Amino acid sequence: MSRSVYITGTDTGVGKTLVAASLIAALNARGTRSVGMKPVASGCSASASGLRNADAELLLAHSARRADDSAIDYAQINPYAFADPIAPHIAARDTGIHIALDAIATAYATLATDTPCVVVEGVGGWMAPLGAKLMQADLVRALRLPVILVVGLRLGCINHALLTARAIRDDRCELLGWIASTLDPAMLRMDDNLATLRARLDAPYLGALPFAHARDPAQFAAFLDAACACLAGAP
Repeated sequence: MSRSVYITGTDTGVGKTLVAASLIAALNARGTRSVGMKPVASGCSASASGLRNADAELLLAHSARRADDSAIDYAQINPYAFADPIAPHIAARDTGIHIALDAIATAYATLATDTPCVVVEGVGGWMAPLGAKLMQADLVRALRLPVILVVGLRLGCINHALLTARAIRDDRCELLGWIASTLDPAMLRMDDNLATLRARLDAPYLGALPFAHARDPAQFAAFLDAACACLAGAP
């Protein structure tokens, strides 16, 4: 039996979307039907169908179709979309929209009813708020999801990773494991940094995505065998 998961990061721009889309592609390739979800997204573009977010569309592009082979409704993948590329709680306040857990939970439940594994991508880093009082930890607890942490490999990653892991556990959420994302191919002592992370992060290491200019989730799926096994084989 598979399990769904929440993808968070040590910061914004560390590769959460690439990890999430690659994980979706990997699970589907291995026979575990999986879909992506980006509950809240800012930096969206106008289209004939409304605001659309590039990250959410990438998740949708690699998601399995419904069991009856019909397409998934974009609104279920991305219930809250905001135009300005700013922190979502500020974007929501500016537009007079209240980000509600119930609306996200309803969209998630619809996806989860039809698909064994839903890969939910968060916003920014773990402590990026969703509202005046709403935090991502509230969403994770409401959906009862374990968390995979994406660690962007660059100077400062050790501090960011250890603090984020501590925050996830302090928020009473399950840290299922972590995945490294290579952001700076010229990073000095990358192997030593990775070794320190593996020694000090008290959570399973689930793989690393190499640096590449062409970031194709279908190609990166091969690097996530451990993450797939962790989700696909879960009780």
